[in-house]
Amino acid sequence: MQALLLDGKALAAKTEQALTARVAALKQVNQGTAPILATILVGDDPASATYVRMKGNACERIGMSSLRIELPTETSTEELLAEIDNLNHNEAVHGILLQHPVPPQIDERSCFDAIAIDKDVDGVTSSGFGRMAMGVPAYGSATPQGIMRLLEAYKLSVEGKEAVVIGRSPILGKPMAAMLLNANATVTVCHSRTENLADVVRRADVVVATVGKPEYIRAHWIKDGAVVIDAGYHPGGKGDVELEPLIERVQAYTPVPGGVGPMTINTLIYQTVEAGERKLNQR
Repeated sequence: MQALLLDGKALAAKTEQALTARVAALKQVNQGTAPILATILVGDDPASATYVRMKGNACERIGMSSLRIELPTETSTEELLAEIDNLNHNEAVHGILLQHPVPPQIDERSCFDAIAIDKDVDGVTSSGFGRMAMGVPAYGSATPQGIMRLLEAYKLSVEGKEAVVIGRSPILGKPMAAMLLNANATVTVCHSRTENLADVVRRADVVVATVGKPEYIRAHWIKDGAVVIDAGYHPGGKGDVELEPLIERVQAYTPVPGGVGPMTINTLIYQTVEAGERKLNQR
């Protein structure tokens, strides 16, 4: 069989059309003011700078505003916390993104957790994770939330299915597992110390790879008819899964690039627009 390609790039473009209309509606009732996403970049890492620029461009495409904060590499935890506090109290800012990673002298978790929960549109705070895991309204971590949106758009239900998440990072693997569990999947989380990883993956109806190693998940580990979500991206256009041999025998898969990646940025701006709408409705 020919597998269904889960086109995140196309879905993100379609969503941007809808978001453009929603932003225009917000401007109309808010004296021409659009929601604002504030991005904080600490240091001069080229990849991080590229990601921040891409997020700013996505905001511009839908008519939303962005506020870019750039801090030097030697910034301390206290200085970054002060910057976040200023943005928390800035009524014009609806969402705050702290670009990961930050320089090693900074306590990243403390800084993530300092972001006001109503502005945590990237879903990185401990409070936001806890609320999401408990089924209480919260902004989901952008990449796993983007994956859930992609599955929903293609009408791929995970209810009753056995899902295996490979990777346990606090902003990807762990929230991914919680979201799948909330969607009534039976979830196993694997990591670097999992024994007999291949045997665990072979059971999965849904495989979500967040390993960070190119083609670490081998094609022959994955059973026929599975849904394969590859959240990795590496030089040469490779993901975390050995994908080519799977295309003729799985139910659905995300391409690399063009699958999960576009949904991450799209979810960030989607949730920022939601934050703007909620603030307006609270007036």
